[in-house]
Order: sequence, then structure tokens, then C-alpha cells
Amino acid sequence: MTALKKETIENNIPTWLTLLLATACGIIVANLYYAQPLVGIISSSIGLSANMSGFIVTLTQIGYVVGLLFIVPMGDIIENRRLVVVSLFLTGIALAITAVSKQAVPFLAASFVIGLGSVAAQVLVPFASYLASESSGGRVVGNVMSGLLLGIMLSRPLSSLVADFFGWHAVFALSAAAVFILAIVLLKVLPARKPSTDTRYTALLGSMWQLLRTTPILRRRAAYHACVFATFSLFWTTAPLLLSSPIFHFSQKDIALFALVGVAGAIAAPVAGRLADRGWTKPATGIALAAVVISMLLPLMFQSGSTTGIAILVVSAILLDAGVSANLVLGQRALFSLSPEIRNRLNGLFMAIFFFGGAIGSAIGGWTYTTGGWSAVLWVGMAFPIAAILYFATEKK
Repeated sequence: MTALKKETIENNIPTWLTLLLATACGIIVANLYYAQPLVGIISSSIGLSANMSGFIVTLTQIGYVVGLLFIVPMGDIIENRRLVVVSLFLTGIALAITAVSKQAVPFLAASFVIGLGSVAAQVLVPFASYLASESSGGRVVGNVMSGLLLGIMLSRPLSSLVADFFGWHAVFALSAAAVFILAIVLLKVLPARKPSTDTRYTALLGSMWQLLRTTPILRRRAAYHACVFATFSLFWTTAPLLLSSPIFHFSQKDIALFALVGVAGAIAAPVAGRLADRGWTKPATGIALAAVVISMLLPLMFQSGSTTGIAILVVSAILLDAGVSANLVLGQRALFSLSPEIRNRLNGLFMAIFFFGGAIGSAIGGWTYTTGGWSAVLWVGMAFPIAAILYFATEKK
């Protein structure tokens, strides 16, 4: 791509393309969370114990981490559209297998592959940043990330509603169809982007440790978000267990409505992008981290099975999702301001580190809830963002 052509694309990125990228990211990343509110019914259906139920989500997240480390970096050397489409077909096949699984082994194996292929979303996010001008990078990334975050937040109520009417297998069958259709659409309309570097794949992977070691902003932003994402995964893995317990007696439909309120938190993503464009990344980060702490503190202080207790949980869910959404966009905006030649590798490392934090949160969620109850979940959930705030306090600029 010539410099003149690149400049023209950057300054004239069509609204429809931004909308398509946002929608695609939402559809793709939703696959990581469809099982989250269904861990109870899925685990009983495929023969997993309650203590092991958290691994239904954890294996998908581990697959995502592996993909972030070994597939996303390919975006720096392989034509991006082809990489995205192949990853989506892999995801669709795994979703189809999950849709017909009745035993734990094939379900968990397919869950890992779903996570592996869903990293296509994290090839599309840097792709959007390539097409945006320097002055609008935060806005464009924020808008695309809004779609991704809406996918995360809508996935839970959507899967609960579909499971309530048609059973949990239908959730994965419908998603498989959506992913296959999306792959075809992107193949037809997405512009090609062939990276200019000719670095070998082995050298590319070898450079990632060097990038992590020599890029302080990467280490900081990844650490901040690993902490808040651990709380995010912990909360949304255990909240359905609490709501369906004798304390609240929520049905799957009720749990879906509760999860739906968290969607309001996605509005923080474009706001954070605009703040970053204005140079207010540091104060915005402090606010985002504090919001996550407060989201755990409120239900800890006001525990009740009454309407007030539900209202507190609703406020907490919105605060949590808003804090996590804002912090994610702020982190990616900071990384995408660095060299374009290493953008996919930086994004892969960033996402891998914080998704590992999310995997830890979801893995210990079921165990913490069954052994210590809801209060223990909240204490553990609050410890993660407090650790991030302590690290944030050492930031010099």
C-alpha cells in the first residue's frame, strides 16, 4: 500500500466499515461468554461436578490466551483478512461440535478451540487502528471496542434466554451459524492488509519476550487490566450461581435480564477513547480502577435477598462493566500509539496477560463460592483491583 493510499484510507475510514468491525468483534468475542451464565446446567448435563464447573469458562479463556500468543502476532506478517477468515471457520467448526456434545471431554476440548479461534477479534481491533488517523485513533478504537464489549455483555443474557426456550445446545448451534455467515461477509467486504515486514514466524515469536521486557507501558497496562478482568470473570461466573440460589430464586430468564443491565457499562468505552485522545489517560485510568473496587464493595456492605439487594447488585454490575470497559480502551489506545509494525504483537501480549487474569478469576470463582459463599467472592474480587491501584500509584506520568 502506497503512503498516499494509506493516508486516504486513514482520513476517510467509512462509518459502515467501523460499524462492521464493531459488530464482527462483538459476534466473535461473545463466544467466550455464552457458557458463563449456563455453567450450572451445562456441568450437570455433561457430568461435571460443581467444583469443576468453572473450567467450562476457564478452558475457553486458556484457548484464547494461547491464540493471543501464537495466532494474533501473525497479523504482523500475514495478510489480515485471510487470518481472520481462517480463524472464524475454525471457531465455527468448534461451536458446531459443542452444540452436539453430551459428554465433558468433547465439550471441553471444543471450548478450548473456540477460545483459540476467537482471537480473530483481536486481529480486527489493530486493523481498525491502522485505518484510523492519529488524531482519531482513540475514537475509532473506542467505537470498535464498544461493539466488542457489547458482545461480551449481551452474550450472557442472550445465552440465558435461548437456553430457557430451546436448551443450552441451541446457544452454540446458533452461534456456529452466525460465525460462518460472518466469515463469508468479511471475506467479501473487508479490505486486504498485507504487512510490509518479512519477519519469519519463529523470529516474530522470539521478539515477543523482548517486547514485553523493553515496553514498560505494555507491562503496566496489562497488569492493570489483568486485575480488573479477574474481578470481571469472577463476578460474572458466580453471580448466576447466587441469583439461582434459594436467596433469590432467579430463573434463567431472570438471570438474563440481570445480565442485560451490565450492557449500560459499555458506554464507558467510547468516552474513555475520547478522553485518551485529549491526553487524559492517567486520571481516567484511576477512575476506572476505583469503579471496579466500588462495584465489589457495595454488595459486600449491603447484602440482602430483598429488592434493595437486587438493586445494589444491578448498580454493581453496571459499575464493574463500565470500569472494565474504560480501562480496556485506555490500555489499547496507549499501546496503539506505539510503532505500527509491532501493534499486533503488543495487542496479543496485552490481551494474553489480562485474559490469563480472567482465567484465574473464573477458575477460582466456583470454588470460592462453594467454599466461602458470596462474601468470600466479593473480598477476592476486591483484592484484584486494589492491587492494580497500588501499582497504578507508582506510575510517574
